[in-house]
Amino acid sequence: MAQINVEVNGRPYAVGCEDGQEQHLQELAKVFDHQVRQVSQDMGQLGDTRLFLMGALLLADELTDAKNRLASMQVEMARLQSDRARLETKAVSALETAASKIEKLAAAGA
Repeated sequence: MAQINVEVNGRPYAVGCEDGQEQHLQELAKVFDHQVRQVSQDMGQLGDTRLFLMGALLLADELTDAKNRLASMQVEMARLQSDRARLETKAVSALETAASKIEKLAAAGA
């Protein structure tokens, strides 16, 4: 298990992670640090615990919104796929009908 130091709101924290995940954890810490600094700017300097709590709640809110948008998009994609399948079936049927009429016309003219 790897251990790295991350900085949040100007303070270093030692954090453990799986080997190979160090860079990803650094990036996550930067996102959290940015959120905590934004909360600090908006609300003034609070204790670390409150800053971290507010930062975490705001990130959780963003995550929930993203999950809801993803779920909505998945429903819409399923609807569009169903519509496409229905339209493809209609197109195949129309082509088969047209081919049948063409064959009848060709047979009648021969």
